[in-house]
Amino acid sequence: MTTAKVLWEPTSDGIDRANITRYARWLEAELDIEPAPYPELWRWSVEELEEFWDSVWRYFEVKSAEPYSAVLERRVMPGARWFPGAKLNYAEHVLSGRDPGKTAILAKTEGDELGALSWDEVGKKTAAFAESLRGLGVGKGDRVAAYLPNVPETVISMLACASIGAVWSSCAPDFGSVSAVDRFKQIAPKILIATEGYTYKGKLVSKTDAVAQIRDAIPSIEHIITAGGEGPARGALHWGDLSSGRTGALGFESLGFGDPLYVVYSSGTTGLPKPIVHGHGGMLLEHLKTLSFHNDLGPEDRMFWYTTTGWMMWNYLVSALLLDSTIVLYEGDPFHPGPEALWSLAEESGITFMGASAAYVGAMMKSGYEPCENHDLSRLRGFGSTGSALTPDAFEWVYSRVKSDVWLASISGGTDLCTAFVGGCPVLPVRAGEIQCRNLGADVAAFDEEGHSVIDEMGELVIRQPMPSMPVFFWGDETGARYRESYFGVYPGVWRHGDWIRINADGSCVIYGRSDATIKRMGVRMGTSEMYRVVESIPQVSDSLVVDMEFLGGRSYMPLFLVLRGGAELDDRLRDEVRRKIRTELSPKLVPDDIFSVPDIPRTINGKKLEVPVRRIFLGAEPSKVYNPGSLKNPDSMDYFIEFSRKIKK
Repeated sequence: MTTAKVLWEPTSDGIDRANITRYARWLEAELDIEPAPYPELWRWSVEELEEFWDSVWRYFEVKSAEPYSAVLERRVMPGARWFPGAKLNYAEHVLSGRDPGKTAILAKTEGDELGALSWDEVGKKTAAFAESLRGLGVGKGDRVAAYLPNVPETVISMLACASIGAVWSSCAPDFGSVSAVDRFKQIAPKILIATEGYTYKGKLVSKTDAVAQIRDAIPSIEHIITAGGEGPARGALHWGDLSSGRTGALGFESLGFGDPLYVVYSSGTTGLPKPIVHGHGGMLLEHLKTLSFHNDLGPEDRMFWYTTTGWMMWNYLVSALLLDSTIVLYEGDPFHPGPEALWSLAEESGITFMGASAAYVGAMMKSGYEPCENHDLSRLRGFGSTGSALTPDAFEWVYSRVKSDVWLASISGGTDLCTAFVGGCPVLPVRAGEIQCRNLGADVAAFDEEGHSVIDEMGELVIRQPMPSMPVFFWGDETGARYRESYFGVYPGVWRHGDWIRINADGSCVIYGRSDATIKRMGVRMGTSEMYRVVESIPQVSDSLVVDMEFLGGRSYMPLFLVLRGGAELDDRLRDEVRRKIRTELSPKLVPDDIFSVPDIPRTINGKKLEVPVRRIFLGAEPSKVYNPGSLKNPDSMDYFIEFSRKIKK
């Protein structure tokens, strides 16, 4: 049972007004299911899986041109078949029945003023761009690749693709051309929508050469559409000119529940990124459920998440439109001109639910900036975090430096399901370092080494029953072998996610990091995130990476690498302090063999540490076979570790 400090509790009025409470009342009225505490509701949602997802469909009044013949025709994983016979469209549920004058999108690009688009403007622009795509020969099943920043044109382009049944795929322009090609070439897009440049840290970054390289590397591209900049690039059409003067009405292609909506990609650190296909129905139902019940969003909300178009959180953010929430977009450096950037945006745009990565929260803590002292955050009622585990200290920082009565929803999920499967719940307390609950309909469990479910101890994170948002397939994986190997190779018929998790007796959770990067020393097994929490609480330490290795022949070696804050020096005194903290707060068995100062810790573009590739290089793998420089935010950072691997092999 958890003993973590309670930092927030919902008020009786907050519980009464929560979306999940309204849903529970609807269940009582429509299905004669008696209201119950959240853990009981979760248990019903996974024990009566089909009844639960049918209720989600009915509760949100999902529109379907034809009725479905069953909720779940095939229950096996992989291969579950949801809502066969249904004909629907994701974009129709975003764009239908809206108040034309209400604000749908607020958007700010670094250095520019905040802009706004009404639902009427979004609908007209979407219809015009959809008509333009049809005029270029784009139809159902054709792929459209977007190399675009986080701006309204990107959202509108995605909705236009969805409306005509084309398959959307995006990555951010901070990806190099090689990384973009690695992703897009796998899906053979017919259209490339690209930016000529973007602003970051006050500087204009040109992408004209990258766009040309992408075009030349992917022969399937028939047309390039440029968005932003002064005019069309060589041989390209311009986004604004293409749709100008078009006045076509909105129309929506009727599609099967599993027909592809978009393709998202795994990080691609150890080979070509997996092109993960998500369907119209799966994303519609899952995002309605999660954003309503677990983020508590509605028409009065303004939802913001700091993300690029290359992270699944962008897709998640766009889906807040399904609930008639206003979405807030930001394109630029979150620390330009200083740490106040996103908090100024929150104040100016009246954000009610704000989200960012755990790495961003950690950077804010290190900056010393206090949002609560410098900004009016009176409208902010929720704050979300994901990307990696949020430490107890980070929880405390949110309540002491952001807002004392904010609801902190730490969530975890992944690109693979394009959602969170453990996350927030507005009717439960928030405890330091813990995720509030397993999400409804997500049969998440912790497995021990024998494959048995365990409570109150760390285990392998698994999902025991299908979810509608599990990938429809991987593009190009005709036999399904890559899909099966990715998730079902360890526990046949059970999804293995690759993280360590502890599920407490009350249903709250703690994520400990990747299970294939675990520390196992002299009988002690621990996720790396616990090591980072302790080490990075030392003021002189900015970032860290630990690698636990066992060489052939049985020798064990665990080095710890530290990035130090400006002016700090890794002397004997600091080494002793690091060892003391680990010894007293974790275990004497987890004290590293060596401690080194490094210039930087390698991270993916989405901010995740490259623990597994570094470990594999240390154990003798060829670097070119275990990581792709184009997938890294800071590829030069790997040079140190490659050189270090040569030293330890001697």
